[in-house]
Amino acid sequence: MTKERLYLYDTTLRDGQQTQGVQFSTEEKIQIAEALDALGVDFIEGGWPGANPTDSAFFDTRPQTRATFTAFGMTKRAGMSAENDDVLAAVLNAGTPAVCLVGKTHDFHVERALGISLDENLENISKSIAHLVGQSREALFDAEHFFDGYKANPAYALRCLHAAAEAGARWIVLCDTNGGTLPAEIGRIVGEVIASGLPGDQLGIHTHNDTQNAVAGSLAAIDAGARQVQGTLNGLGERCGNANLVALIPTLLLKEPYASRFETGVTREALAGLTRTSRLLDDILNRVPSRQSAYVGAGAFAHKAGLHASAILKDPSTYEHIDPAAVGNARIVPMSNQAGQSNLRKRLGDMGLKVERGNPALTRILDLIKARETEGYSYDTAQASFELLARRELGLLPQFFEVKRYRVTIERRKNKRNEMVSISEAVVVVTINGEKTLSVSESFDERGSDRGPVNALAQALAKDLGPYQSVIDGMRLVDFKVRITQGGTEAVTRVIIDSEDEHGRRWSTVGVSPNLVDASFEALLDAINWKLLRDLAPAESAALIDA
Repeated sequence: MTKERLYLYDTTLRDGQQTQGVQFSTEEKIQIAEALDALGVDFIEGGWPGANPTDSAFFDTRPQTRATFTAFGMTKRAGMSAENDDVLAAVLNAGTPAVCLVGKTHDFHVERALGISLDENLENISKSIAHLVGQSREALFDAEHFFDGYKANPAYALRCLHAAAEAGARWIVLCDTNGGTLPAEIGRIVGEVIASGLPGDQLGIHTHNDTQNAVAGSLAAIDAGARQVQGTLNGLGERCGNANLVALIPTLLLKEPYASRFETGVTREALAGLTRTSRLLDDILNRVPSRQSAYVGAGAFAHKAGLHASAILKDPSTYEHIDPAAVGNARIVPMSNQAGQSNLRKRLGDMGLKVERGNPALTRILDLIKARETEGYSYDTAQASFELLARRELGLLPQFFEVKRYRVTIERRKNKRNEMVSISEAVVVVTINGEKTLSVSESFDERGSDRGPVNALAQALAKDLGPYQSVIDGMRLVDFKVRITQGGTEAVTRVIIDSEDEHGRRWSTVGVSPNLVDASFEALLDAINWKLLRDLAPAESAALIDA
């Protein structure tokens, strides 16, 4: 059976940039565009030329892509011709092969927001699209507030769509701008639009996530006949975001009835890079990736319960709806006080350690995990610390260095601008191969502001580790989480540290103590030791196993 073509339209660089707190630089836009093109989307919407200097500069320097580059703008203003509208001209001057123009389709917005007649709005749509077509551009009409407009005045909303189509628009994009239309309504209305004479292979769907239904609404539109779907990486977008292409794309490629019915520009090989692409965007935004993200989250294929892990060992499909490798993700069997020997042996196997059932070390490790979690530790989110704990119990953890003592002080003093500021100072003494080293570090940024005692401690610890220094220089701390596990005067602090290295690896470590600095230092030590274990110790570990 010949598959139908489904087109993927990404608007991360335009609609995604409307997320609160998000502002891409020109260089970041180029990086994201190249990643989107490698993934295989059909359209990349670069922004609104002329709206701001960054968007204008991006269109001047945009990369060459297989995907169709698209500029976004609005229909001409009432009272002037399309040829003489300078805002429309700026969009066309970007030189993109496709242009998407937003126009009103809700009569309330036409009369209240624009303050023009319904017929004037129809003329704006028609003349603008005709002008694009006359300039040999692929024209898309972004039907703003379409679903709300259709429910209020279906006849007028449809007239707007047909005006754009008759003027030559290749795509009519139905927008749930306020994000409040539910999937069943979207499916019904898209069907009625097609029944009015607009073919499904000319219709696109653009949903927002205000009811957490953007992906479901997009699928409902596809089911009803729409053949272009718009969205953003990681669901970025104004308010609650747009339809998440990171969830939509694997659903379309891997799930029925879509997998056997449709084809897209994304190949199975490119799909295997989806997790990497998703995390690239988070890295650009300096955000910690959501563990619960469908398909690509670190917890998307995490199996905590002992019953689940036991079944996974026999057949992964018992608790996994797809193979994690299909989207570039990986299975995780975290350790917790719910863990059984099946979890433990599976996790040890992932570490390259095959421990036979009945080995007394397994019971010791489980008992230790349960005891430590009673104290406040959490190993289901700190897999690196678990690995170190298990290797230590198995006698398979080399000692790279030993911390003899450390001290942290905080001092108030004047800076170069004669302002009173806090300065944190840390001293760490370690021994490496019998030789003692002392490192001192102060914590402040380029403006002289204190970055805190934990930062000072991290700098001092990583300042001089002798033969290991070159290995840890590529490490960086990407997230630091503090949780009080008990209240009152006997409060216990849990610190989770997420680290990343030059190879793109991320790992989490945990420390627990009534003292925040002590808990932080424990997590920092684990982070460094895990990095050294990964990069330096395979041969040492193998020797220990053989012994």
